[in-house]
Amino acid sequence: MSNYWTHKAVAISALLSALFLSAGATADTTDKERIESRNETFATAHPNQYKTWAATQDSEQIEDALAEDPNMVILWAGYGFAKDYNKARGHYYAVDDVRQTLRTGGPKDADSGPMPMACWSCKSPDVARLIDERGEDGYFAGKWARLGAEINNPIGCSDCHNTGSDDFKQGKPALALSRPYAERAMESINMKFEDQSRLGQQAQVCGQCHVEYYFTGPNKSVKFPWDKGTTVDEMESYYDAINFNDWVHGVSKAPMLKAQHPGYETWREGIHGKNNVTCIDCHMPKVQNEEGVVYTDHKVGNPFDRFEDTCANCHTQDKAALKAIVASRKAQVQEMKLRAEKQIVAAHFEAKAAWDAGATEADMQPILMDIRHAQWRWDYAIASHGVHMHAPEVALRVLGTAIDKASDARTKVVRLLATKGITDEIQLPDISTKLKAQQALGMDMEKLNAEKDDFLKTVIPEWDKQAEAREASYSN
Repeated sequence: MSNYWTHKAVAISALLSALFLSAGATADTTDKERIESRNETFATAHPNQYKTWAATQDSEQIEDALAEDPNMVILWAGYGFAKDYNKARGHYYAVDDVRQTLRTGGPKDADSGPMPMACWSCKSPDVARLIDERGEDGYFAGKWARLGAEINNPIGCSDCHNTGSDDFKQGKPALALSRPYAERAMESINMKFEDQSRLGQQAQVCGQCHVEYYFTGPNKSVKFPWDKGTTVDEMESYYDAINFNDWVHGVSKAPMLKAQHPGYETWREGIHGKNNVTCIDCHMPKVQNEEGVVYTDHKVGNPFDRFEDTCANCHTQDKAALKAIVASRKAQVQEMKLRAEKQIVAAHFEAKAAWDAGATEADMQPILMDIRHAQWRWDYAIASHGVHMHAPEVALRVLGTAIDKASDARTKVVRLLATKGITDEIQLPDISTKLKAQQALGMDMEKLNAEKDDFLKTVIPEWDKQAEAREASYSN
């Protein structure tokens, strides 16, 4: 480890001096038209909203989801989530978290690193600014590090509001879809933003990011897979029809799909969505300050933290009773999640055994498709934050079908193995901890962590300097 840090000073200097020269190259000559991405500029005009938004930094604790459930390391073998997957923190940390995750690697220049520019898309109002300035192709093209110095403000005001409008300046919400690809997606399901009620628009601005998406085309642009609909089955059918996969599994060689965070889709299917109870009602309620001013609380968080302003507006049960109901549903979803994982993990290793025994592509194709569909459904359910609250019945149904499809895959692979003379149970490696699971996959975590540490110590300070200089040049 110590040898890794023995960098020559000249090499570091050369790297940093050349680092991402294109990142801050575009001069801002249209200050009046520029989308304002600096959240603090709205603190005076909207003090209550800004203060509560800033309070999302209270969620500073990092929770390692892979440490809690090492099965997921195997499920994402060969994909970035096997390196690192932490539970979501507040909006305040959006930029920090995407910079710090091992999934984005330790790029040394604008053209290196594992991820595309699209990985910034839900993290900052600077994305809306860049798309407005450069167009979608000008934003999406290239690697994640290409415009790192341009993206420094975490999720905030201009992500959800038309902050340059007269309405917003007069204190009105002026909700807006700041991402063109999200606007197109809403229109594809006949939900044009301008035609929606206030409630529908509230849900849609959250649905720009809390949603399933994939990267497509030469620029790896963001697209929502809604051409056939928004259910798990409809999106699966869409992906299969275009022969899309996010990656090839590192153990089974199955063509995999990675669900992102389909909160909007599962909310639509659940009881709250069907009754027009939106994200805002539960996570950003109307509250009153000491002076009696009513405003929308922007500290997006658990509805139970503000029970009287959220759940109690509709439910007659007291807080304890509702928490018990939610806890029961969460436990049910968790149990089904773990059952599905057990089956899918085993299917991956059994598929590997079949390949090792000489199985052909034709032999494996139906098995791999079952694995693909099983894990997609598992991921759709567990990646949808709060699904046990939004649509527990949907989660349980989808996880049930995941178990069925994984069982189908295992039945087929056992029969195939028998034709190869293998009848003994396939033994799984020790994956009882995150580290052991990563070691079972041959992952060099020391190297990955060292690359990330170096990136955070050398590259990020340079990005921050460039961002500070750029924003200091703004005339307003």
